[in-house]
Amino acid sequence: MSANKVFIIAEAGVNHNGSIELAYKLIDIAVEAGADAVKFQTFKAENLVTKSADKADYQKQTTDESESQFEMIKKLELDFDIHKKLIKYCNEKDIMFLSTPFDHDSIDLLNKLGLKIFKIPSGEITNLPYLRHIGSLVKQVILSTGMSTLQEVDDALNILVNAGTKKENITILHTNTMYPTPMEDVNLNAMLTMQKEFSVGVGYSDHTLGIEVDIAAVTMGASIIEKHFTLDKTMKGPDHKASLEPEELKAMIVAIRNVEKALGNGVKMPSMSEQPNIIVARKSILAGQMIKKGDLLTEENIVVKRPGNGISPMKWDEVVGSVAVKDYQAGEII
Repeated sequence: MSANKVFIIAEAGVNHNGSIELAYKLIDIAVEAGADAVKFQTFKAENLVTKSADKADYQKQTTDESESQFEMIKKLELDFDIHKKLIKYCNEKDIMFLSTPFDHDSIDLLNKLGLKIFKIPSGEITNLPYLRHIGSLVKQVILSTGMSTLQEVDDALNILVNAGTKKENITILHTNTMYPTPMEDVNLNAMLTMQKEFSVGVGYSDHTLGIEVDIAAVTMGASIIEKHFTLDKTMKGPDHKASLEPEELKAMIVAIRNVEKALGNGVKMPSMSEQPNIIVARKSILAGQMIKKGDLLTEENIVVKRPGNGISPMKWDEVVGSVAVKDYQAGEII
């Protein structure tokens, strides 16, 4: 992760629908859009949910009503072999492979595969043994904070740090876990609250339908942006509907990179591109009529007009009352 460039994670999540071909296609889209990383999810259904666990309301709307959460998740598992293939493909395409682990076996699997960054999903922020396990790996950590209070974020941070991870290696992501997130529930200012409270890097993981909130987050200082994307919003599966399609992902990344450039260094001074405009747009002190050498320059015989390559009108009070050192034609620069 670069210190001065927003790190953009294209979240493929489970939008591969269990197909490695679709996963490869999603990696291609992330590369083409200009993302820094493409992120999947690593879990064993057996370790993640009980057979009787209910689905979220949005999942019920986007998947088969009759299947359980366990059955839905089981179809979306990626095994060790597929992980290795996806990592190899990402390396070839020069994009970082990331995946969110949802259980201890998955943490070990990703560690074994050499992941440098571990992403903790919002649902695990109150899972002490899980947090301790990730903290003990001493890696870069990205912590999503959906559904949590400031106190819960503080508790999770302390567990990670006490387990061995340096605070400066942790970035907190503000997020809302509703798919899609209503605009009035985004609360982007909470990202700044956490930055101030914990003195850590912050970012934003977005589940709104548009791209404007991601751009706003960048202007507010987000160092990481994470966004779900898919091949096609109408596909079967829990997260497609609230994901960006390829062209939208591209548009978001172009906008973020432009905003990043536009934010600049904060020093207020004329830019390189506007230097030539200074002479054209600014004004100088000119003779308003014929002035003879030795005449007094007064408010009546001098004027202010373009171009700006003479004496600045800011010197008006010094020029008024001084003596002409030569003859001037009307309109000549003093």
